[in-house]
Amino acid sequence: MKILLIHSDFIEYEPKTKAIATAEKAEKEKIKIKDCLVVFSSAEEGDDKSIVPKVKEEVQNVANQVKAKRIVIYPFVHLSSKPAKPSLALELLKDLEKSLKDNFEVHRAPFGWYKSFDIKCKGHPLSELSREIRVGEGKEKEDVSEAVKKEGKLKSEWFIIEPSGKLHKIEVEDKKVKGYDFSKHEKLEKMVNYEMMKSRIVDKEPPHIKLMKRLELVNYEDASDPGNFRYMPKGRLIKSLLEDFVTNKVIEYGGMEVETPIMYDYEHPALKNYLNRFPARQYTLQTPNKRTFLRFSACFGQFLMAHDATISYRNLPMRMYELTKYSFRVEQRGELAGLRRLRSFTMPDCHALCKDMPQAKEELMKRFELAKDVQKGFDITVENDMELAIRAVKDFYEEHKDLVQALVKNWGKPALIEIWDKKFFYFVFKYEFNFVDCLDKAATLSTDQIDVENAERYDIEFTDADNKRKYPVILHLSPSGAIERIIYALLEKAHMEAEQKKNPTFPLWLSPTQVRLCPINDSFIKWSEEIADDLEKENIRVDIDDRTESISKKIRDSEMEWNPITIVLGEKEKESSKLAVRFRDSGKVEKMTKEEIIDYVKERTKGFPFKKLSLPRLLTRRPVFVG
Repeated sequence: MKILLIHSDFIEYEPKTKAIATAEKAEKEKIKIKDCLVVFSSAEEGDDKSIVPKVKEEVQNVANQVKAKRIVIYPFVHLSSKPAKPSLALELLKDLEKSLKDNFEVHRAPFGWYKSFDIKCKGHPLSELSREIRVGEGKEKEDVSEAVKKEGKLKSEWFIIEPSGKLHKIEVEDKKVKGYDFSKHEKLEKMVNYEMMKSRIVDKEPPHIKLMKRLELVNYEDASDPGNFRYMPKGRLIKSLLEDFVTNKVIEYGGMEVETPIMYDYEHPALKNYLNRFPARQYTLQTPNKRTFLRFSACFGQFLMAHDATISYRNLPMRMYELTKYSFRVEQRGELAGLRRLRSFTMPDCHALCKDMPQAKEELMKRFELAKDVQKGFDITVENDMELAIRAVKDFYEEHKDLVQALVKNWGKPALIEIWDKKFFYFVFKYEFNFVDCLDKAATLSTDQIDVENAERYDIEFTDADNKRKYPVILHLSPSGAIERIIYALLEKAHMEAEQKKNPTFPLWLSPTQVRLCPINDSFIKWSEEIADDLEKENIRVDIDDRTESISKKIRDSEMEWNPITIVLGEKEKESSKLAVRFRDSGKVEKMTKEEIIDYVKERTKGFPFKKLSLPRLLTRRPVFVG
C-alpha cells in the first residue's frame, strides 16, 4: 500500500460522480474536516489483510508526532501504477479505519467516486510524508538502541538550583512549569519548558536557515540523506576556523589528538553492548565482510585504543581527543532543523581517563572552565547566551552534591537539574551548556559526562601505585558541541540582535572577509590592490569591490554580507593617507591610517587561528552560489 500523509489545516471534498459501478453509497454534499492528518491511500496488487497493522502503525506514529487527533482516510488510486482490485482495496481501507478508531477521530472519504477537494497543508517539516508498505516485509526500521527505547520511560524529578545551593522542586501543571519564579530568568524558563514538555518537533523554519543561505555559507544537499549539508567557500572557512580553534584549545589543555575509523563492526561484543547504552539511532552499512554501523561519537575508537595501551597511574588523567569528521546519528525527520540538529556532524570529542572519582571530579571542574573559555571565543557567553542543565542519577547526586553546587556556583546563576530515579545509561552525571534559539528551542553546546561503565566494558585498565590493575573513571567532553551547531547558534544570536536593532556580525576572527575595500571608481582599483597586498601580509582577509556600482551600493552590499570593516577609497583618502573606515558593529566611521587598521585587526584577532580567504579577491571574479 502506498500512502501520502498531509498534516492539514483542513480538507474539504465533495463526491461528484461514480468512478466505478461498485462505488460506495455517498451523498453529493461538501464535507469539511479541520485540523487533521489526511492519509491519501492506494492499495496495490499483492496486498492483503496483513498489511493493515503495518499501515496503522505508520499512520499512528506520524499522527502522534504532529499531535493530530483527527485522521481522514482518502482513497487515491492514482498513487499506484498497479492498484489492487476495488473490492479488496475497499475492504483494507475499512479495516484501517476501524483499527485507528480506538485512538483517533477517524473520517473516511467515499470509495469509488470522482471527488473535488480543497486542502491546506500546514507546511512544517513533518506535514508532507509518503510511505510505501509491502506485504511480507516489516516496516523499514532504523536500528534503535535499547537506550533510545527506554529513554522516555525514565522517571525524573526536576529542580531549579541556585548558586547558593538552594533547591526549588518544579513540576508541570496544566502545561505550565510551576515551583519557581522565572521573572528574572526568561531564557532559563524557555529551556526548562523545552526540556520538561519534551516537544522536539520543529513546526516553523528557524531564522538561521535563511541567513546561512543568504550569506552563502551553507545549503541543503538534496542528493544526500536529510541532515547532510553542503558548505560553500565562506561557510567552509568559518567551519574550519572553528575546528582549528577548538582543537588548539583542547591541545593546550593537554588533549592527545588521535584519529579513528568512522565505521565499526556491529557484532563486536563491546561495541554492541555499548550501542544499547547510548541514546542514539545508528546508520548501518553492509560491507563485503561484515555488518557495520557509522560512529555517533569518537568513543569507540578512543576506547579501543586505550584498551591496547599500557597505562600507569602516573599517566592519569589521560586525555584523548579527536575532531570527528564525521559523526552520524539518524535523528528523526521532524527534528531536523537546519544546522541545529543533523544526521552528519563534526564533533570535538575529548575523553579523560581518571584514577578514581575524586580525580574525575577535579578534572571535570577544569574541563568546565575549558568549555566556558571555548564558548567565550565564539562570543557566546554564560551571562547572555547560555543556560546550564545538570542531570544525575539520584544515588550519585546524594553522594556528590558538592560537585553540583560547585558547578552552579561557578556558573553564577540558577540552573536546571534533573534527577533520575535509577541508572540506565553508562553515565551517572552530565552537564550541558544550552543555547535557547529564536523558536524557544534549547540546543546543547558544551557537555561532559561521568562514565562508570565503559572502562570495564572495553577492558581499559591502569596499573595503580600498589601495582594492582584497576578500571579508570572516564569523562566524555565535547568542549564546544558540534561545530555545525556553533554556526547555528551564531546565526540565531545574530537574528535576535537584529530584532533588537543591532548590527549582527560574526566575531572578527571568524568573519570570512575582515576588510572590504570599496574604490569609488576603476581608477582606484590598483591602489586598492596595493593596500590589499599589505593587509594580506599581516594575515588579514581582505577583498575588493571592483564592480561598476555606486559607492553607496557597495557600502550597502558590504553591510548585507556582515563584513565587519568597510573602507572607502577615493581621491581624498589617497591624498591624506587617512582612510574612511566604517565599523559594522557600531555603525561609526573613523579616519585611520593603514597601519592603524592593521593594529586594530591584529589586536582583536590575537590568539585565534587564521586562514586565507579561498575566494577571488575581486568581487567581479566570484561566482554566485545561492541565487
